Amino acid sequence: MYTKNKIQKTNSKIQTLLFGICFFLIGISAQAQCAMCRAALSGDSNTKKAEAVNDGIVYLMVIPYLLVIIIGYLIYRMYKKKKAA
Repeated sequence: MYTKNKIQKTNSKIQTLLFGICFFLIGISAQAQCAMCRAALSGDSNTKKAEAVNDGIVYLMVIPYLLVIIIGYLIYRMYKKKKAA
């Protein structure tokens, strides 16, 4: 018979495994390019253009992460002040 503790450990292991698989798959899909970008930037003569497009993508990707971090910090600070009062 399974005890509650063994079931919780099994569920925890399954959750960890699923998280690892999802994290791995997200990393793989992040390396993809759309067909138009690949066609426009293929070849050795477009290296500067390819670098510029990659820099632009990184710049556009950073903005939402910064917003989430700032909003998360503000919520954390709000709860901390509420707890102290």
